[in-house]
Amino acid sequence: MAGISVVAVAVVAAVILAVVLGRSDGGTTAGGGGGEVFLQAADSPGRDPFTESTAEDSTAPTATPSAPTASATPGGVRVVEGGRPGLYGGTRNDAACDVEQQITYLQDVPAKNEAFASVLDLEPSRVPNYLRSLTPLQLRLDTRVTNHGYRDGAAVPYQAVLQAGTAVLVDDRGVPRVRCACGNPLTGPVEQSDPRYTGDRWPGYDPAKVVVVEPAPEPVGKFVVHDLEDDSWFEREPGDKGRADKPTRPPGRPSPSDDSGSPSTGGTGEESGCPPGEGCPPGSPPPSAPHSEPGAGESPTDEAPSREGGEDGGSPAPGSSQPPPQGSGTAPEPGADEAPPAAS
Repeated sequence: MAGISVVAVAVVAAVILAVVLGRSDGGTTAGGGGGEVFLQAADSPGRDPFTESTAEDSTAPTATPSAPTASATPGGVRVVEGGRPGLYGGTRNDAACDVEQQITYLQDVPAKNEAFASVLDLEPSRVPNYLRSLTPLQLRLDTRVTNHGYRDGAAVPYQAVLQAGTAVLVDDRGVPRVRCACGNPLTGPVEQSDPRYTGDRWPGYDPAKVVVVEPAPEPVGKFVVHDLEDDSWFEREPGDKGRADKPTRPPGRPSPSDDSGSPSTGGTGEESGCPPGEGCPPGSPPPSAPHSEPGAGESPTDEAPSREGGEDGGSPAPGSSQPPPQGSGTAPEPGADEAPPAAS
């Protein structure tokens, strides 16, 4: 009976993969670029920008952080859930992007506003409110997307890898939807059977560690963000622009003692919350190395990558409709990793 269950799960996963890799998750079915995947540095506007940059900060790390433990589908796709604590970085009390300036740029050119709206399946009049609902953050991992440039009055899709450090606007399921250095709308990536990587590779770039962000199963209640300036952690409410950020503990680590002197019971003692690529503090246990997708209450950790064919072994995949991650059994950290509220 157990063997039958395993086979059934594998068949379901294969069917889901076949469905999601055949779509672009957002208004167009064209992959763009004829198999080309463009590498885009954090501070570069890239090709065919919609607007001037609205990025307040696109600070590329000195080396790309380690990829998180990600579920590996039969096609070798590396997927990480958008609500994962530690997936994004930023600076406490500062927004990574100027949302109001982005709105102004688009409203000043109605044709651009209309093209932008078409990518995200919005009415043009809804673009300002939509942008204000997004959360400004920075990628901590090199991330595969379908980017959309503006050319000849229309949005033109192309496949891209965005460098860690890129300022983005993230929706309520944790998926990047706008690249702030160019104002371009983003959707989930499209599979390339024979990808050809174009552009300058940055230090630390490794196609095996590029990830795809899939939507969280429910709206994210709060983003647990790594502060890039002082190596601390904070919480940011969805849609907030840094005005209500609150400090928090690193995800997945044991809690300090409370005021009564009794130790909290939120952590497991495993350093699964150590920031990707940054190691653990002295005296801490070594990081665990799970082989399946941990629950959303854990911080990214490293594991052996799953690779797919292509000159670099990279593996694009769409950012939605992926098989849900499996929990690892690690207890979530209270205060930082509470379950998000159900969608209203």
